[in-house]
Amino acid sequence: MQEFFLKINDFFQSMGIEGLALNSFIESFFLVPPPDFLLIAMDLANPAKALFYALICTIASAFGGVVGYAIGYYGGRPAFNWFFKKSGKEKFEAVENLYNKYGTLAVFFSAFTPIPYKVFTIASGILNMNFFKFMLASFFGRGLRFFIVSIVLMLFGEAIKQYIELVIALVTIIIIIFFVILYKKRKTLFKN
Repeated sequence: MQEFFLKINDFFQSMGIEGLALNSFIESFFLVPPPDFLLIAMDLANPAKALFYALICTIASAFGGVVGYAIGYYGGRPAFNWFFKKSGKEKFEAVENLYNKYGTLAVFFSAFTPIPYKVFTIASGILNMNFFKFMLASFFGRGLRFFIVSIVLMLFGEAIKQYIELVIALVTIIIIIFFVILYKKRKTLFKN
C-alpha cells in the first residue's frame, strides 16, 4: 500500500502546481496521500512561492470538500460505508458524536489536524450540516493548516521539516485552549 501511495505522490509531483491542486482537491473526499508532502517539497524547492502554494492547497481542498459534502448528501450512509469499508459504521458514529457535541468546530478541527478531513466532508453532507458554515470551517481549517506549514518552512527551511507535525500539534493545542477558555467565558456570561 505504501508503494502505491508513493507512486500517486510522484504522479502529483510530476504535474507541479496543477498536481498540488489536484492532490488537495481529491484528498478531501478520497483516499490519496495528503497534500502536505507535496506542499513541503514545493515550499522547500521555492520558498518565495510558499504562500502561493498554501493558497492553492487551501482553495482546492475546500472545493474538494464540496464534492465530499455532495457525496454524503446524495449518497447517504451507503456511500460513506463504501468509502470507508473497514470501519464505516464506527467512524460515522464517532463523527456524529463530535458534530452533536461541537458542531462546526468538528469540521474546523478535522480540516486543520491530521484527523482525516474526508471523513468529515462526507459525513457533513449526510448530517445535512449548514453548507455555509461547512465551507467557512473548511476554508479556515485547511487554510490555517497549509499556511502554517508554508510559513514555518519559509522561515526555517529544511532544518524544521522533520518538526512540522509537532508545530501543527502545538498550534492545535493552543487553539483548543483558546476555544475552551472562550466557551467557559461565554457560559459564565450567560449564567449571570
